[in-house]
Amino acid sequence: MVERQLRRRGISDQRVLEAMATVPRELFVPEAIRERAYDDAALPIGSGQSISQPWIVAAICASLGLRGHETVLEIGGGSGYTGAVLAQLASRVISIELVVELAAAARRALREVGIGVGRVEVIAGDGSRGHPEAAPYEAIALHAAAPRPPRSLLAQLAPRGRLVAPVVEGKEEMLTLYWRDCGSAGHHLSRVIAPCRFVPLLGAEGFHPD
Repeated sequence: MVERQLRRRGISDQRVLEAMATVPRELFVPEAIRERAYDDAALPIGSGQSISQPWIVAAICASLGLRGHETVLEIGGGSGYTGAVLAQLASRVISIELVVELAAAARRALREVGIGVGRVEVIAGDGSRGHPEAAPYEAIALHAAAPRPPRSLLAQLAPRGRLVAPVVEGKEEMLTLYWRDCGSAGHHLSRVIAPCRFVPLLGAEGFHPD
């Protein structure tokens, strides 16, 4: 996975490559499809949710530019896999998952791989507005497609913080990096990383279910 799917496709951050090699992805997918855990594809994890393909996880982590001291906010934690990878790269991860059953499964999987609450705290609830109680964050990762640049998440970034989020643009979704323009209060710059496909962000600042 690391050589064929990540390094050959432009992921060069050695810390990210090592983290992806360390975390056992098979423990974060349903037992019935564990033989497909390292496929170059997103996989279903139940409740209409999915675990992102390895390259997308690596691209998000690399774009956040983590050095080890950061507190990271993760929205749409799913089965806990990306949270486990982020825990290898940062000091603390706060992971919010809307689906209660998935949040519980994520806690179990994280315990199984030896990652405790002190490193990844999983919270069940609406993460579309972020988690202002622990803001600001040096990095924020959103794993659901937002209808627009997520203003509450941008507001919770530390001065040099970075946000990676999939944002719907017309009929496409673009994985986009945002960071604060230090020369202009409240203004953020952005760069598109790649086209992508995520489940929609639900909640107060996401899409409203029909």
